[in-house]
Amino acid sequence: MRVEPVTVAALLDHVVERVTSRHGPGPVRVLVDGHPATRPEALADALVEPLRAAGRPVARIHTDDFLRPASLRLEHGRRDADALLDGWVDAGALNREVLTAVVESGRYLPSLRDPVTDRSTRAAYVEAAPGQVVVVSGSLALGLWLDVDLTVHLALTRPAETRGTPLADAWQLAAYDRYRQEVAPERAADVVVRYDDPRHPALVLRR
Repeated sequence: MRVEPVTVAALLDHVVERVTSRHGPGPVRVLVDGHPATRPEALADALVEPLRAAGRPVARIHTDDFLRPASLRLEHGRRDADALLDGWVDAGALNREVLTAVVESGRYLPSLRDPVTDRSTRAAYVEAAPGQVVVVSGSLALGLWLDVDLTVHLALTRPAETRGTPLADAWQLAAYDRYRQEVAPERAADVVVRYDDPRHPALVLRR
């Protein structure tokens, strides 16, 4: 294993190449995972235009739009680290309505529940285009075992994770400790990026 510093542009090119190198006309489902301090949604957003420039239509999906109802995910309080890891995102719905659906039925639901109002978004199904790429972003997401084809993990060291966590959210660190121990995201992901300094990412290259 070696670690290679890359520019953000080169990182995007690497991920886009991994997507476009997949053969066949079917959809490609990509997950970008990382601690909130790494802003996985920003990298996922940045992939949209390069993928479209490569001739692939893109759907952007956020795991926060597929949260379980607050009555379920907050059943044991708002600071339950175990629930944050295991019980906040409705992985079954995300697979059923988006990731599995885009392959089996050729359509997907862009969102399910508004994370602020906790109400259904009433979104309509969208027909998938030929060569559709679905890019999902979220935190603690590799442990959800989502039905995806390519996984990207933005990795932080434990000290960087602590520095990047606001004091009010310090209770979440226990969830990330469990995540590191049980899911081992740096081993599980297809593409691992060291992201302690987002201005200077580094690809982890496995031999």
